[in-house]
Amino acid sequence: MSILITGGAGYIGSHTCVEMLNAGKEIVVMDNFYNSKPEALRRVKELTGKDFKFYECDLLDTEGLIRIFKENKIEGVIHFAGLKAVGESVQVPLKYYNNNITGTITLCQVMEDFGCKKMVFSSSATVYGNAAVLPVTEEAPKGELTNPYGRTKSMIEEILKDLYISDNSWSVALLRYFNPIGAHESGRIGEDPNDIPNNICPYISQVAAGKLEILPVYGNDYDTPDGTGVRDYIHVVDLAKGHLKALDYIMKTTGVEAFNLGTGKGNSVLELIAAYEKACGKKIPYKIVGRRPGDIAAIYADPSKAEQVLGWTAELSLEKMCEDAWRWQSNNPNGYDS
Repeated sequence: MSILITGGAGYIGSHTCVEMLNAGKEIVVMDNFYNSKPEALRRVKELTGKDFKFYECDLLDTEGLIRIFKENKIEGVIHFAGLKAVGESVQVPLKYYNNNITGTITLCQVMEDFGCKKMVFSSSATVYGNAAVLPVTEEAPKGELTNPYGRTKSMIEEILKDLYISDNSWSVALLRYFNPIGAHESGRIGEDPNDIPNNICPYISQVAAGKLEILPVYGNDYDTPDGTGVRDYIHVVDLAKGHLKALDYIMKTTGVEAFNLGTGKGNSVLELIAAYEKACGKKIPYKIVGRRPGDIAAIYADPSKAEQVLGWTAELSLEKMCEDAWRWQSNNPNGYDS
């Protein structure tokens, strides 16, 4: 019996493949390489010394999904596949709604047809919007969402809850990620964005490497200790390990449960820059610019439910996240094309 990992060649997906294989799990990976590279999967095999089946397949390809389930005994799915750039989602909302929501519905229909009703879903802390109380717990009301990307995550959560209401044999873990950064400590896999990075850590990495000139810091007039936005940064390897814990949990239960995957600690943009400067031994030039629409002052997790129910806690420090991110950048100046 195998676990299907959709979007397994992506940043979080590839790190999760490594942790799954190291834990002795059988995996089948699918990806359409829209925002990922085949080289990532080659390196997963290199790091683990293990092989796995791979299908180049799109979530919207019903026949392709049916083939995967016909050719493999899939007992559960870890569902990463989806478009994820906030800015792009505002420009092309229909593309995001079609890919992320229709794609997930298609996946669930095929899973149902094959009697596979166990899913770990890659959700996001964006579903909380501008949380009124910090740290934010899973019981916090969903906030006003400011972009189509965030809305797709929230809608998919509701679809999966409705699915369980209609059929109580489903078991789903909704993993609400905070801000994943870092890379595998080997420096062999990491975040490889197309074009100019959307996320802050790869942007800092490219400034440190001299590929980009200066880091824009969006706003220094927030109600935070140093005026810059505060986020809960979590090491991608800690996050990957959370998926193993969630998978073990859903295999033994039914229902739909949300879990925050974060450290429980907020760090400001300036604190992140300082930690990265320490890791790379260079100054990171930055420029304060205006706030971005939709950005919030601060959000960080209360991760106690994941600890109590899943037995999971984040273990790696901000310094370690930056050290590993810099090692990946240094060893792979052009990402997987290096």
